[in-house]
Amino acid sequence: MPMDAELDVRGIRKPDKHPAIFAAYAALPVGGAFVLVNDHDPKHLHDQFEADHHGSYAWEYLTTEPRDWRIRITKLAGTPLPRILVDTATVAADPATADASGAVWKLEARERDLDSNLIALPPGGTIAAHTGPDIDVLIHVLAGDGTLTTELGEIALSPGALLWMPRRSRRQFTAGDRGCGI
Repeated sequence: MPMDAELDVRGIRKPDKHPAIFAAYAALPVGGAFVLVNDHDPKHLHDQFEADHHGSYAWEYLTTEPRDWRIRITKLAGTPLPRILVDTATVAADPATADASGAVWKLEARERDLDSNLIALPPGGTIAAHTGPDIDVLIHVLAGDGTLTTELGEIALSPGALLWMPRRSRRQFTAGDRGCGI
């Protein structure tokens, strides 16, 4: 896509808009830009850019008229930049802040080959036996204790343990008497 070409997504079906925008962004050379034309402020799209390309793109509002929003999106780096995602020393291992899966933090990037999140389980809490996602998972035990049950046995979990869980592997987590922050 040439420098500052327009990508007008107002006539594109909603499920096709974000894929078209990210394809246009991927095709840009470093320093290249396009002007996104939309009928509303694409806040959710901006959140996706933050998750996937934090620090490696520029987002500049050019116009914010009703049904005519124009945003210049510039590629600043050839790949997403390494960055600190979370300070695990300050994440509260409070099960009350966890979602239904026990997660108190999740890796939000859409395209990745690794899954990562922080999970807080109360004493005796479990994540039922399941087959993992189609991407590798890295588990770092932060606090408490527990057990990881695999197809062929159990692995004791304690603070400092770093586990690799290959894609699609079977697993179940059970927190010990002190709960478990992983």
